[in-house]
Amino acid sequence: MQSVLGLPEDKRAHRFVPMQKEDFYYPSGRTDAYTVIEINMMAGRKPETQKALIKSLFHELESQLSLASIDVEITIKEQAPYQWGFRGITGDEANDLKYKVNV
Repeated sequence: MQSVLGLPEDKRAHRFVPMQKEDFYYPSGRTDAYTVIEINMMAGRKPETQKALIKSLFHELESQLSLASIDVEITIKEQAPYQWGFRGITGDEANDLKYKVNV
């Protein structure tokens, strides 16, 4: 997120939702390491930037965790800035972000 999107070190809002094996259905040919990553972000990043993020995640997961790409599914979900709410304002009202959205 930092290297591709330019997010600051302290910009983190990660949530991990572990599931019991019997509650998690996944495609055939996957192992017990099958992992789903969903990324919510404000709209504005170029398709090339989003593709770079996905490919970077595949690379890092494989090199750092030995997680095979076949066992990873990544989805980016974009919402318009006015659909984000934080610090009592909406995303389209924020003019003091320490990172760029349109990259």
